Amino acid sequence: MDQYHESRTKKVSSGTGGHRVKFRDKKRIHYGSRFTATKVGKKDSKNATRMKGGKIKIKLKKASTVNVLTKDGMKKTKILSVIESHRADFARENIITKGAILRTDFGKVKVTNRVGQDGIVNGILF
Repeated sequence: MDQYHESRTKKVSSGTGGHRVKFRDKKRIHYGSRFTATKVGKKDSKNATRMKGGKIKIKLKKASTVNVLTKDGMKKTKILSVIESHRADFARENIITKGAILRTDFGKVKVTNRVGQDGIVNGILF
């Protein structure tokens, strides 16, 4: 007998339009951790978190300085505020993320690393 319906081409639906049964629920190990909203502060504040396999990840809660790459090398400067971010809320609340543009003593600096996961703020002049 010939096949009446089209063959399965999509991931979720079958050829008849019926949905496949989910294989299993997501396990707790696959969820990941919460977003670390690193804010601009007067002093650096760090938090150590245990990861899978016993690794310890340093999460930055508040940041006061940024390491800026200049022609002379790396220089540390004070963060004044967040000018731009990929979300307007983050700029208003002074939350630092990768790609955010900061106002510093040297001028505008673009953040190049994942601040909440690295425990330090690195950037380049923008």
